[in-house]
Order: sequence, then structure tokens, then C-alpha cells
Amino acid sequence: MQFGLFMMPLHPPYRSFADCYDRDTDQLVLADRLGFREAWLGEHLTERWENAPAPDLLIAKALALTEHLRLGTGVTLLALHHPVYLAHRLAMLDHMARGRFQWGIGGGGIPTDLAIFGMDASQPSDVRARSAEVLDVVLKLWASEGKFSYHGRFFDIDAPEMDDVKERGYYMKPYQLPHPPIAVAASTPASASIRMAGERGWIPMTSSLLSRPYLKGHWELIAEGAASAGREADRSQWRIARDVFVAPTPSLARDRARAVLGRNYVQHQLPNRAGSIQINSTKIDPAMPDEAVDVDYLMENVWIVGDPQECADKIRQLYEACGGFGTLLSITADSDDASWDHDSLRLLIEEVGPRVADLS
Repeated sequence: MQFGLFMMPLHPPYRSFADCYDRDTDQLVLADRLGFREAWLGEHLTERWENAPAPDLLIAKALALTEHLRLGTGVTLLALHHPVYLAHRLAMLDHMARGRFQWGIGGGGIPTDLAIFGMDASQPSDVRARSAEVLDVVLKLWASEGKFSYHGRFFDIDAPEMDDVKERGYYMKPYQLPHPPIAVAASTPASASIRMAGERGWIPMTSSLLSRPYLKGHWELIAEGAASAGREADRSQWRIARDVFVAPTPSLARDRARAVLGRNYVQHQLPNRAGSIQINSTKIDPAMPDEAVDVDYLMENVWIVGDPQECADKIRQLYEACGGFGTLLSITADSDDASWDHDSLRLLIEEVGPRVADLS
């Protein structure tokens, strides 16, 4: 089993932006040294707790400070971008990464992200259509030779053919051909996105929000999508994200998780998820009332919290519940004492990893 990071990122609003980005960078550098396989960095423009409007900038900085860690967007919110600019920025980033870049994609965004671009979250079909068109343009632009034209519902694009005398025209292609590995994140049980990942042979990533009973359903969608395209789904490509907090003892792990993961949940996530499908997705039993989804419930049933042996047991339980997966993505945390976060990452690799090394 491989280990990676999913950096939403989550930062309390009292943390300065500069300190947030320094903390994120420190964790990425540590992850590289410890041997984490990859890290995915989130994107939001209007989410104060997830203050990452330009993850490619943080990725570019981290690339210069790491050697092996693969870095990716987690995810690019397609509807918020102009495809020509996006294609160029990502291709340039891929060259800077020399093959260590992965492109995570997602549709839409939170309502306030959409609103700042003049889009209406109450019209999800329009947002999905725009996202699909952005993706289509980027991939076709990267694959094109010579003059490129695209005339769709949202974009009219005419990219000029390269003039060999003036050396002007469309020329930028990614470093990894035909394009960087593409990953699709999914946070709902009946996700069309996760099925598309299987169909197109892309990396499927299951959100940390889904409790164990829903994981088999995600794999079934991945396999169904792959079968529709005449291929066999590969479990080693499947990423599952989880909030993880490891400490030397079970009691210390719970104390720290309550202070950090509990703070994130009570102050940020719960107010935004109340009454939503996201709350229902975290329930082991669908009949549970929403108010039962509290910090104690999450700590024992959804999050991976404990000493190294307890966390290894919970990872094994997760693995067996869904039939196997390739990479566990640990959601990064931002404790007031940064050493807690660093200890958790170190223990996950050095103490938990060996205990689940047989899972492959």
C-alpha cells in the first residue's frame, strides 16, 4: 500500500495566509523526506478555511524543495477556468515538474466560488456542461497539431498555427505526453465522476466523507465504467482519502484529534454540511439522525485516529470493507502546535506503514 497526502488545505481563519502556506510547504517537504508517494492540493477562491485560490503556485514552490513527491491539483475546479489559459499554465507546470505533476479535476465548486464568476449554483446542469467543455478544450488543445479551432456552448477559440518565420502561434504541450496523469475526485455515493474515471482509465479518488458501507459502491462504479470501455479496472490506481491522526498512545491521539480535527469539523465542516448528502454519506447506518454525526462518532467510525497499531487495524478494516485499494490519502491538518502534524505523518510512514505492508 502507498501513502499520500490530500491537502485541502484546512487552516483556521486566525492563521495568517503567509503562515498557512509556510506550514503547507513544511508538510510537503517532510512528506517527501519520509517517503510519501504523492500530494494533492485543493482549490477554492471564497472558502476562508481552505485558502488556496491558486494551488499551482504552491505546487511550483514545493517542486523546488522536494525530490520525489508527485504533486497534483486536488482538484482543479474546471468551471472556474478559461480552458486556453488553464492548458498553458498546467503544461508549463508539468515541464517545471519534469514528470512529477498529476492533474486532479472536479466539476463546479461551492456556490460562492461559482457566484464570484457569475455562475449560478442553482443550475447544476449548466455548471457540469461548462466543466465538461473546459476539459474537452484542454485535452483537444494539448492533442492538436497546427491550427486549432473550437466552437462550443461556452467558448469560441481559434488558436493560430505556428508561424515558423515569426515563431508565433500555439506550441505549448505538456512534458508528459499526451498529458499528465488525470485523477477524478468524487464525494457522493452515486458519483458519475468516479464512473468516468473508470471509463477513461483515469485515477479514481474517493473522498474522506464516505463511510465504509459506500466504498464498495464506488468500486462497482469504477469497474462498471472500465468495463464499458473494454478495459479492466485496476484497484492499485484507486485512492481513498481519510482524516488521519497518529500519536504515540491512543489517548494522546484522541486528545490531539479532538483539538484539531474536531475543531475543523465543528467550526467549519458541520455548518456547511448540515442537512446535506455529505452528512448522510458519513453515516454507517443511514437511519442515524444527523445530530449523531458528532466528533466522537467520526473519531471511532470514519477518521483513522489512534496509536500506530490501532491506525493499522483501522486501515486494514477499511481495506477489507472495500475489497482493496492502492493508496491511502491522509488529509493534512493544521494544529496550533505544528509538531503534532509532523509526528502524525512520521508515525504513519514509519510505524503504521510496516504494519500494513502486506496490503497490496
